[in-house]
Amino acid sequence: MVSPAAPIGVFDSGIGGLTVARELMRQLPEESIIYFGDTARVPYGPKSPDTVRRYSREIAAYLRERGVKALVIACNTATAHALATLQAEESIPVIGVVEPGARAAVTASRGGRIGVIGTLGTIRSSAYERAILALRPDAHVVARPCPLFVPLVEEGWLDHEATRLVASEYLTAFAADRVDTLVLGCTHYPLLKPLIAEVLGPGVALIDSAEQTAAEARRVLAARNLLAPAGSGAVRRWVASDAPDQFLRMAERFLGAPIEGVETHTLG
Repeated sequence: MVSPAAPIGVFDSGIGGLTVARELMRQLPEESIIYFGDTARVPYGPKSPDTVRRYSREIAAYLRERGVKALVIACNTATAHALATLQAEESIPVIGVVEPGARAAVTASRGGRIGVIGTLGTIRSSAYERAILALRPDAHVVARPCPLFVPLVEEGWLDHEATRLVASEYLTAFAADRVDTLVLGCTHYPLLKPLIAEVLGPGVALIDSAEQTAAEARRVLAARNLLAPAGSGAVRRWVASDAPDQFLRMAERFLGAPIEGVETHTLG
């Protein structure tokens, strides 16, 4: 029997999923979290679906051993390739980032013209298109990879002229297609939300997958009577499979607050 006081397991290919962890901490402040960043094997985007599923299974097994009550896949590529597998194999709830973002996009879109940006792996998977069209078959979906956004975010160039130029280049196609809603389909991208909003203008609704995923986690935990009771004393643990010092440096930018330390655990 899983205890409501048990932690939520969150994993990502690296550090981008910290935006999901930040939203979980904001929306569910009583919840304990164990975050695993697979920094030894990042990025997942160029890897095959079979490899991403294998990595995801290994991480899920590790987090299960740590006693988590739910798994949040805070990685768009891992969600696209491994969500169905983990949901079939795990006895605890498994939540991905694609479905909540797609649902929010369909709700927000006025005319059904929806854009999606993400890594090459996420866009190639067509996961968002499938999820959006399953909810709204008449939607017009435009998806485009924005690979330079990740290194720009990790460099800290959130409001830099170079980033603005790259964003203008990437996002011009969405203006031409008259999209009214854009899904930020990579967990790094919420940090660029102000700049993306500036480039696209006020007529385009931006869907933050991290924010929507945290809201979905709240709904799922509440439905299973697994929300942590008040006064539980939330404990957050951070684990990286490599380069913990770099993880520690980047965490403050992604979480908006410093963390005390990072554990190291290598898989595979």
